[in-house]
Amino acid sequence: MSDIRHQMSEKTTERIESAKDLKVYKLAYELAMEIFELTKKFPSEETFALTSQIRRSSRSICLNLREAWAKRRYEAHFVSKLTDCDGENSETDAALNFARDCDYISSEQHGVLTGCCAEIGRMLSGMIKKSNSFLVSD
Repeated sequence: MSDIRHQMSEKTTERIESAKDLKVYKLAYELAMEIFELTKKFPSEETFALTSQIRRSSRSICLNLREAWAKRRYEAHFVSKLTDCDGENSETDAALNFARDCDYISSEQHGVLTGCCAEIGRMLSGMIKKSNSFLVSD
């Protein structure tokens, strides 16, 4: 979980050549991988419920970011996919509440992971507000 804390505080000045270079993508990827590891310990009766749902929503943040990046020629499409990312992020955050309340993760793990979701949400909101700066033209 220290990787997530590091990603949240990391300042980057690298050139962005793909969605994978975005700080929000890196943080979302770390979140999805941390959730994957944690959910390995969830009870088997949650396999087709909370486990699969939280894995799917956390991975969808990254997948939709990649799709949004590919649609930067069209602002409406770009913003739409970023909005999808934000929705998946919110779903992940809600699922983390269930995981904590069902005693599948500790309060400390919940705090770190929901803090990560909050940071991802802030970054996505910033991208949506400044969507013009990400667009490409022919």
